[in-house]
Amino acid sequence: MKKKRPQAAQHHWGADAVHPRPRAMRLPMTLKIAASLSLLGLAVWLGTSAHFYKTALLSLFFGVTLASVVLIHLRVRPSWQDALYVIAGAITFIIVDFGFRHFAPSLAGITSYLGISSLTILGLRATWSKGAEQRTMALAFIPALLFVTSDWGSTVLLSLTEKAHPNVFDLYLFSFDSSLKVQIAFLTGQAYDLWPLFNWIGTAVYIGLPLVIALVYAGQLLHDRTRAISAMVAFLITGPVGVIFYNLLPAVGPIHVFLGRFPWKPIPTGEATRLLVEPIPLAGLRNCMPSLHMGWVLLAWWYSRGLSIWERSIAMIFVVFTVFATMGTGEHYSIDLVVAFPFAVFLQGLCAPCLRWNDRTRLTAVLYGLLLTLGWIAALRFGLRLFWISPVLPWACCIVTIASAIFVRRRLAEATDACRFSPAVHSVAAPVTAS
Repeated sequence: MKKKRPQAAQHHWGADAVHPRPRAMRLPMTLKIAASLSLLGLAVWLGTSAHFYKTALLSLFFGVTLASVVLIHLRVRPSWQDALYVIAGAITFIIVDFGFRHFAPSLAGITSYLGISSLTILGLRATWSKGAEQRTMALAFIPALLFVTSDWGSTVLLSLTEKAHPNVFDLYLFSFDSSLKVQIAFLTGQAYDLWPLFNWIGTAVYIGLPLVIALVYAGQLLHDRTRAISAMVAFLITGPVGVIFYNLLPAVGPIHVFLGRFPWKPIPTGEATRLLVEPIPLAGLRNCMPSLHMGWVLLAWWYSRGLSIWERSIAMIFVVFTVFATMGTGEHYSIDLVVAFPFAVFLQGLCAPCLRWNDRTRLTAVLYGLLLTLGWIAALRFGLRLFWISPVLPWACCIVTIASAIFVRRRLAEATDACRFSPAVHSVAAPVTAS
């Protein structure tokens, strides 16, 4: 019997991983009061600070990030009462800031106020709820708070990258795109100019990235908490890890390099073969290689497994239009999106807690994603002329990269499901639940 107890304990942990059991967080009353007052005080300060309004809340992307909290909030706790609280809080900020403090009215500001109100109410729910509801509210509030703060902090990391690397390698990325004999980024930009509706939808998807992340996380939080937590960890580390790779091949995007020549006046392919490829000094955020926008939507699509058809459809729409939006806006080259595939596999391999670190499938995903991402960066920086031997070579490399990433990621998903839903886990989970 003594030899079987550790094994039973291990299976018991597995059962909780698949079907988490509610555990109440019994906080002392004084701590609850202090946490509530601190949360309310922080909300009032953020919502009425002129400096924070100008430096953060006026950013539409940050405003959408804050608004995504509302989606998590009302998806996890669909309550008219909470919805009215959120609206009332936002209206209060609007009256105070726009009416009395004379802040410049903006759509970004209004969406930010909705997010601040929702985050505050979600935090209060997490503090004062009991039992299973408290755990759910905490799992909604804490990741939402971390996601908002990480988005705010990413600007600082990108600014440090710009200071550390005054020169950019855009000509290297442009040269690779030219070796395909098709200027995909410039053609997509031309399509954006020709079709305003296409431009509008793509731009909305590009800015609305936090919404699909919130949609997938909230859906999985209700459907499969273990997968939800893994997904949010992957979403959170994508930014900081991505900035590390930005430092290896800093670039700003074709619209910042070619200015008025984008998208209608690309350098002809014949001239691109004779282009002097070298680092050039240029201001701007170094956020091209790999495309984190593409990485995030790939993770959102992959982690949407098991959700409803409409949630999966929205995630796929974001994947498709992000491909066009990243290039149509002139912020990325086509190769940035290709390298995002192994990069996303690398991140998902890091965030597969059900599998041991020495598990062959998980180790393969991590090493494959990391080494292929680094391999692409090295090839683009030091072996660029090889891709000009024949257009077949760069096209083959891109296709193999995307196909192999999908294959490795599928193997990882199958191994994760086999681990979490193995018969051994369920055979022990049943009597535990019954007791």
